[in-house]
Amino acid sequence: MNNPIPLSSRTDFLAGAQAITPIALGVIPFGLIAGVAMVNAGIPPHHAIAMTIVSFTGAAQLAAIDLINRTAPIAVVILTAVIINLRFTMYSASLAPYFQQFDSTMKWIGAYLLTDEAYAVSITKFRGTEWNRQSQKWFYFGAAISFWATWQISAAAGVLLGSSIPAGFSLEFAVPLTFIALLFPALDDRPTEFAALVSGSASVLTAILPLNLGLVTAALIGVAVGVSYEFRRGMFPVTTHVSTTEADVSEGCDAA
Repeated sequence: MNNPIPLSSRTDFLAGAQAITPIALGVIPFGLIAGVAMVNAGIPPHHAIAMTIVSFTGAAQLAAIDLINRTAPIAVVILTAVIINLRFTMYSASLAPYFQQFDSTMKWIGAYLLTDEAYAVSITKFRGTEWNRQSQKWFYFGAAISFWATWQISAAAGVLLGSSIPAGFSLEFAVPLTFIALLFPALDDRPTEFAALVSGSASVLTAILPLNLGLVTAALIGVAVGVSYEFRRGMFPVTTHVSTTEADVSEGCDAA
């Protein structure tokens, strides 16, 4: 029987899965917290698992659960989730040059699977590396699908275990540790370091803003500072080079 995925693509897929494994393991407690929170909010288990699959966004999901638990209007719940997830527009814009040759189906699936962790692992790998389209695609999906599976399983475990998980475990410690692990590998040049410093400081100063707007505000400030830094030194805009293999060309001709 022929394998549906070529050997080279499987290698790229497994490379992505391997790259994100340490981070995925660190997010398991976060998933357990989300599952327990949904049960404590009175959400039926099958609804809670469906919510995790459909939304697939930890921070916004926890915020939504908290609002649901406080009987907030559904419009407030949705608006809060949308605002928290605005950062993904920046992530997708950053990844767009690498995936501009994806077909619509792959783009929609990739957008659904996009997370902080999958973005950080992928963009760190892609920078300075001339990969062909297929290698980039399978590396990204290897990382993103592996993280998706880990989150779904850990959240479902939290739903099923519910209040049987002792409160003294303090699982919330894993959340900041996960994002710290994502941050430092991405600090690979002076503009990025400067942007991180400014946005981190801004996030503290804007933490008082309602609806978690401080997160988005700080991120936008960091982006503006980073771009300004690069622009003043003639480093912006940057042209992204993606190599094209014969397989890519032939695939494009077949698609046409």
